[in-house]
Amino acid sequence: MKAEKTVLIDHLLQKVNASPFLFVVDYAGLTVDKFEELRKRLRATGAEMHVYKNTLVKQATTKAGLPAELGESLTGQTAIVTGEKDVCAAAKVMKTFSTEFQKPQLKAGVLDGKFLGVDNINNLADLPSREVLLGQLLGVLQAPASTLVRLLNEPAASLARVLKAKGEQAA
Repeated sequence: MKAEKTVLIDHLLQKVNASPFLFVVDYAGLTVDKFEELRKRLRATGAEMHVYKNTLVKQATTKAGLPAELGESLTGQTAIVTGEKDVCAAAKVMKTFSTEFQKPQLKAGVLDGKFLGVDNINNLADLPSREVLLGQLLGVLQAPASTLVRLLNEPAASLARVLKAKGEQAA
């Protein structure tokens, strides 16, 4: 039995180390079909939800060097959410699903080694998607360039307007 636990802890440790984030979720009272629906929604964002024994998760998170506060939230029926992609998308799925069905409840999380409370996770969920943020960044980066182009073109455009006006006056 000890060898099986070691294998499980190592497997969990690999998942935790591969993921920039980890959410601890209380899934008590969630039906099997709702649990599968949540897993399906998370999978669409590149995240996964798994159930492990709390002691195994505590051992794996301790080995991974995650904050000790995380261990305090590992009580009751808990599942963990990990992923390799967009943390905001996973947080958004968790918040939306929790609002729809009043279950599961977020307990805590970790992002890049820093402890997150429920409020922090909900703030992540309220952020726009990665694509929207990249679009906004592109707009900010393009603004000075387009202003420069307009300024450089203005003397030539002014000259063209003056010449056109003179041409219309002469005619």
